[in-house]
Amino acid sequence: MAYADQEMSGNRIIAIIIVALIHVAVGYMLVTGLAIEAAKQVIERVTTVDIEEPPPPEPEDEPPPPPEPQEVAPPPPVAPPPPINIAPAPPPIRTQPTIPPPAPPVLVVPPPAPPAPPSMARGASPKGQNRWARRIQENYPSRALREETEGVVGVRVSVGPNGRVSGCSVSSSSGSSILDAAACKGMQRYARFDPALDAAGNPTTGSYSTRIVYRLN
Repeated sequence: MAYADQEMSGNRIIAIIIVALIHVAVGYMLVTGLAIEAAKQVIERVTTVDIEEPPPPEPEDEPPPPPEPQEVAPPPPVAPPPPINIAPAPPPIRTQPTIPPPAPPVLVVPPPAPPAPPSMARGASPKGQNRWARRIQENYPSRALREETEGVVGVRVSVGPNGRVSGCSVSSSSGSSILDAAACKGMQRYARFDPALDAAGNPTTGSYSTRIVYRLN
């Protein structure tokens, strides 16, 4: 009997455990199910938002109809005013101040030049003509003496700055070539002159004309 009680006690314990497990499972299921249901309700509340639209505005009172237009008599015709011709303004007149005439140019008269010094120009003049003319006549050509030839020879000589004859030419022949040649030769050998002078008084080349007379005694 003790064995039987012991067996019954073991079975009872097992049954109590099974019942406890069942209660735990049912409780878990209940808790889990309630939690899911509560979550669904919260989600629905969050996602479902009731938006209340504002009520439409009440219609305002309609304005009264405009008054009917009254017929107005047209104004009497008015003639347009005659056109007015407005002349353009004349261009401005530019006046220039009176410009005095330019002053006449001042004539600058140079002072008179000092008078030129007197010219010192002169021609060649014979110096000691009687002496050298006598020597030329005394130097009578010997052939003309033998032939007893006489004559007058006109000569023109060039006188250098030194007063000596530098050239001679017969201006009028005596008719004897011997006497003509003797006259020019004698002039170049014996004749002496005061040379010609230029305006400043310097010796220069001049000329002189004379006649040589050949006569037999």
